[in-house]
Amino acid sequence: MIKPGIAIHGGAGTILRSSLTAEKEKQYRDVLSKALHAGYSILQKGGSSLDAVEAAIKCLEDSPLFNAGKGAVYNSVGKHEMDASIMWGKDISAGAVSLIRNVKNPISLARAVMEKSEHVYLCSEGAEEFARRVNLPFEPDSYFDSEFRFEQWKQAAQSEGTFLDHNVNVAADKKFGTVGAVALDTNGNLAAGTSTGGMTNKKFGRIGDSPIIGAGTYANNNTCAISCTGHGELFIRSVVAYDISCLMEYKGLRLREACNEVVMKKLVAIQGEGGLIAIDKAGNIEMPFNSEGMYRAMKNADSELVAIYK
Repeated sequence: MIKPGIAIHGGAGTILRSSLTAEKEKQYRDVLSKALHAGYSILQKGGSSLDAVEAAIKCLEDSPLFNAGKGAVYNSVGKHEMDASIMWGKDISAGAVSLIRNVKNPISLARAVMEKSEHVYLCSEGAEEFARRVNLPFEPDSYFDSEFRFEQWKQAAQSEGTFLDHNVNVAADKKFGTVGAVALDTNGNLAAGTSTGGMTNKKFGRIGDSPIIGAGTYANNNTCAISCTGHGELFIRSVVAYDISCLMEYKGLRLREACNEVVMKKLVAIQGEGGLIAIDKAGNIEMPFNSEGMYRAMKNADSELVAIYK
């Protein structure tokens, strides 16, 4: 029987020990561990990688610590706009949403698009209307509000800049606040999902790589499942998630080799900062990043890891 495995991330960037108190670090580790076990417990019982990915991401979306769901940052008009995508490696079906508001768990809406519509990608009011039709829970604006995020937005609005995550001093402390999960189940099926609140003070309906299939999310049973976190524009231009799958399928690279080629060479060459989580059809897990740190965790039958720093 295939040994199942799962990996999750909560964003990458300039994450240093000096920037987190012991109490705050424990909070991050606790949520990562909770999300990891929510997903792995499904795999352990013979459940699908798709269910495991959704469960893990919902845990992260329900936490105010990460820039997705409840923790989503503010856009330029002081609202929360969220993006998400999910992909099923068994038949390369996929679902994605962007610029949605008030949907409690964007990852569940992305899955509903994949399973209950004829489409791959819905956005804005149309995606919200679809969410109501499939009876997904909504929350008022106050559910997504936090003083911490509001202060970030005020600082960004004063400078007319965009912040890459929940940082205060952006120049010294860049973070890319996407969350994601990848998994392999006992039937050999791979799945990947990604969710984000985007950039603080983002304008003009900006969309990053998270909801774009092939850029921020990809899964194919023949190769691997990938979820990315980083500077979205550069990840889109590099088609990061699909590029790793292609290197495996067409050049015969192993997962570690493909990840290293894309994250540590191709992205670095264009100053594309960030990282990703990956699992292949054999259950090998990689979590490479070229930034100072990445909130990440993995678990399989042989090992378990929750980590933040390099």
